[in-house]
Amino acid sequence: MDFQKSMAGKVLVIDFELNGQRFTSLNGGPDFKFSEAVSFVIDCKDQEEIDYYWEKLSKVPESEQCGWCKDQFGLSWQVIPENMGELMQRPNAYGNMMQMHKLVIADF
Repeated sequence: MDFQKSMAGKVLVIDFELNGQRFTSLNGGPDFKFSEAVSFVIDCKDQEEIDYYWEKLSKVPESEQCGWCKDQFGLSWQVIPENMGELMQRPNAYGNMMQMHKLVIADF
């Protein structure tokens, strides 16, 4: 079946806004799926905010690693502390982060 026939009657383009940033989403049909090549970053002010977003977004536990998670649609998110650069300066920060799924600031 060709693309035009398979997409007849379906929404093809959606414009939306997240936190003041405009986005356009294209429905490319079943041949184009989400991958880690595109992810959204959420800079969180503290552990409470990390926990909040992680609870809302993480729906594919086997995809969790180093603050990355996938939502129910397969879209990747990076839920990280806003002071990530500073945290990564701590001794063994990289090794600690590699052991985490959801990032825990106190464990850096």
